Amino acid sequence: TQNINLSTSSEINGNVFASLSPWALVGAKDKTMCCRYNGADPVCFGHGLETNFELLSSAQVGTVIQINQQQILSPGLKKLEYGIVLDAGSSRTTVYVYEWPAEKENNTGVVSQTFKCNVKGPGISSYESSPGALAKPLDDCLNKVKERIPVHLHKNTSVYLGATAGMRLLRLQNESAANEVLASIHNYFRAQPFEFRGAQIITGPEEGVYGWITANYLMGNFLERNLWRTWVHPYRKETMGALDLGGASTQISFIPEDPEEHFNSTLQVKLYGYNYNVYTHSYQCYGRDEAEKRLLALLIQKSNTSASVDNPCYPENYDTALTMKYFLGSLCTQSLRPANYYPNQIVNFHGTGDPGLCQEMVSLLFNFTACREREECPFIGIHQPKAKGNFVAFSGFYYTINALNLSGHFSLDDFNSSMWFFCSQSWAQLQFMLPKFEEIYARSYCFSANFIYYLLVHGYNFNAETWPQIHFQKEVGNSSIAWSLGYMLSLTNMIPAEGKLIQLPLKPSLFAGLLIFLTATALLCLLFLVYLCIVSHHRKNIPRVE
Repeated sequence: TQNINLSTSSEINGNVFASLSPWALVGAKDKTMCCRYNGADPVCFGHGLETNFELLSSAQVGTVIQINQQQILSPGLKKLEYGIVLDAGSSRTTVYVYEWPAEKENNTGVVSQTFKCNVKGPGISSYESSPGALAKPLDDCLNKVKERIPVHLHKNTSVYLGATAGMRLLRLQNESAANEVLASIHNYFRAQPFEFRGAQIITGPEEGVYGWITANYLMGNFLERNLWRTWVHPYRKETMGALDLGGASTQISFIPEDPEEHFNSTLQVKLYGYNYNVYTHSYQCYGRDEAEKRLLALLIQKSNTSASVDNPCYPENYDTALTMKYFLGSLCTQSLRPANYYPNQIVNFHGTGDPGLCQEMVSLLFNFTACREREECPFIGIHQPKAKGNFVAFSGFYYTINALNLSGHFSLDDFNSSMWFFCSQSWAQLQFMLPKFEEIYARSYCFSANFIYYLLVHGYNFNAETWPQIHFQKEVGNSSIAWSLGYMLSLTNMIPAEGKLIQLPLKPSLFAGLLIFLTATALLCLLFLVYLCIVSHHRKNIPRVE
């Protein structure tokens, strides 16, 4: 590149420094480098050269500099684009940063997670009385995001916020408060350098389908690279079902055995030119946190006094004091409120660590009688086809299983024995058992494990034979399994409905035939060469007659 005009320059310690924000050229007497500042530390690339800025025209390095807010490219450095998704759950908000190649050919949705940050504090629905207080906890994560994404790409980076069951409940309970929380988020992002695409409360079925898309996308069930590095549709590869456990709701999504038979209860998703009829359902108030609040409300109902209540699911010798509003102020526990409900009244809960009684109390959270013995009805009268194939269980499912020192897939017997052992431990013992000890989670793992058991076995009808088909997993590679990736892929049309460049790989029978043919041809050629060598050798050994 010739005739380069640098906007500003200065000399520091004998080195020429020319600013090209966010990049800079640094030229010393014997070398030139192209540098970008990441915080306080410069990140540089380039090769030493004999004279000043000749690096710019060197074929050896091939660096191209473009002025006037254009970008700097280098071999091996792909031009990337970024997207940000805020998963505003009921118990917390998580910020995800995704990146993908910016080439025009990237219509296959090749996206990877590059950064994740958990926002401190509770979920956004907890800020109903003080929406303005949302800014400070968001700032901590957004400042880290700004460092991760090149400055010149900030204005072109889209930000999406999707709120789930916590905000769905708040909207049902107090719509104006929910709108104020969303308005506060809009105001916050107006002051940010990114392109904010809005905050919305997504529905339960959307949350379920987006989680299903994410899980199967990351596991390569939609696309895979063949031997020729071409993106193809996997031949006869089955999709996985998705099980998501949040704080206020839980979702199940899968393709039924006979999608046509359950057409009215499935959603049609078209990806890469293929139709998928996905059954999905979201159970409001059956998330881990809301279910535990219902348990606490039931315990008060069965107790002689509301001042001090035994909790068989809390570890032995664990004591805590909670306000009635904490567990009875939710829409999910409204029907369980006692006549003498006082929001600020303190209730003391004492842990007894009784696995058998805990199981008995958790079973009361599920209404199995509403189905009236209908085969395709798990609980509360909801129609559900028979669960089929392999499933991936993530979010709350994974964290609970991890606390029981289990991972991946295992037998139902292993789960039950681990759960019973865990629930028999005292509060003092648990503090040494858990790899990461946080009181609010540690006290509830026993309840969570029992809740998962009843949900999966008595709710979704998994049994000893099908339980090992559930894979409890947090992420694939470096990407978290969460609805947020499927959400962004959908909003950006990153995954095309039609797959013009997507081609089927060879059928196994045709591939096997070609392989046998090529192998036979190679063997014949080898035999022919051996024959030629033998003939040639034989001729050399024949004595000449003079």
